[in-house]
Amino acid sequence: MKARKRKSSKEYVKRFEEQLQLELVKLQWELLTGIYRPRPLKTFTVRDPKTRKISASNFRDRVVHHAICNLLEPIFERRFIHDTFANRKGKGTKATLERMDAFLRRVSGPQGEGFALKADIRKYFESVDQKKLLEILGRKVKDRQLLQLISIILQNHKSDRPGKGMPLGNLTSQFFANVFLGELDYFVKHGLGAKHYLRYVDDFVILGRSREQLEGWQKRIGVFLQDELRLQLHPDKTKIISLRSGVPLVGFRVFRHYKLLKKNAARRIFRRLDGFERKRAAPQTVRQSVAGLMGYLHMGNTFRLRERVRSRLDVMEVAHV
Repeated sequence: MKARKRKSSKEYVKRFEEQLQLELVKLQWELLTGIYRPRPLKTFTVRDPKTRKISASNFRDRVVHHAICNLLEPIFERRFIHDTFANRKGKGTKATLERMDAFLRRVSGPQGEGFALKADIRKYFESVDQKKLLEILGRKVKDRQLLQLISIILQNHKSDRPGKGMPLGNLTSQFFANVFLGELDYFVKHGLGAKHYLRYVDDFVILGRSREQLEGWQKRIGVFLQDELRLQLHPDKTKIISLRSGVPLVGFRVFRHYKLLKKNAARRIFRRLDGFERKRAAPQTVRQSVAGLMGYLHMGNTFRLRERVRSRLDVMEVAHV
């Protein structure tokens, strides 16, 4: 039921459900006897805005992914720090921005003084070391059969570097991404003693009043990632910036008293509307698709942009009639 959520109209879901009991019994038997092997991944490329390779699993394999996360989530959720966001209940974009607001109020002075170490990890999903991930999981998971199953799922990802990477698009990959970088979270919070740190997948921010301290922490984080997790900070996307300039986070540039949508995010919105217009999509379909987007825009100071989107929708509806 979790795997079919928001996908019940898909043909592959309907085919699976036509013989639901048989499919589930076969899947259960394969898992119990150890003969289960995932189907090959279907890979495609998206550009939104950067180019990413997405790997989609067969539906029966997605059922297995949800079963694995059902077992692992209660174990690891209580170990995650409070300020790890994405792919957790109640820890989405809105919660990330609210926590950032709280940090800015504590750190920045009346004139916006202060600095942020803004960083992300170079080619994170492609670079995760599978052996190291299994070692981290094995500290809390003692079921060897479950660990072997996870290893088989990881190996289903075909990489240019054997033993490296996770398929971007799998539920398990999203969960394992948090488990793997949980090591970084503990190092930053307890090893460095950083109070104002938050992470959204592989994108993280540390706020502070001292540029020199943040520079020192950046070097120590780079060494920790290289030595302990075999990862690298992105050389172009890791920098120390003034809080007066705003901190880029989840599509916004966040200042102490307001949040502005990044320009490339605004351009993507209108490109999406252009696509609907070319396809002459039904107004109701467009409204439903844009509803989530409008909720996202409400998280920032975007009144004028939202009015432009509404005006464009009104024009499209008239044209459709």
